[in-house]
Amino acid sequence: MDLLSQQDQVDQAANYIKQLKERIDGLKGKKEMAMRAAGSNNDNLIDAMMIGLRLPVIDLRDMGSSLEVMLISGLNKNFMLYEVISILEEEGAEVVSASVSTVGDKVFHSLQAQVKISRVGVETSRVWQRLQELSYSTELLHYV
Repeated sequence: MDLLSQQDQVDQAANYIKQLKERIDGLKGKKEMAMRAAGSNNDNLIDAMMIGLRLPVIDLRDMGSSLEVMLISGLNKNFMLYEVISILEEEGAEVVSASVSTVGDKVFHSLQAQVKISRVGVETSRVWQRLQELSYSTELLHYV
């Protein structure tokens, strides 16, 4: 492996670590807010964290050779996970893991995907556009 590609890998790893740190800091802030809300009023902790949040929410993160998609929907919303997987695969990504969790009346879907052909990559803006079209009727998407 030549020096340039090693340097690219180091840069990519450093950027990823920075993104994770920013994400942790944001989550800590949300946790503190939720804990304060739960301390003053012992209502559902998840509802305190989701004030003003309309569902479903789609969070798409481009990490170079991989993508992370987080979907949050309500129990009463019939979100078709297979459609999201199909979009990712049609756009050149291979889903390598997926998990689903239910907390209160919210359903959390997390998908990790890798680029199938690194030379070609995945056009993140196109994936975003298709996910937006999929969820158009709910009108809340979050792109980072």
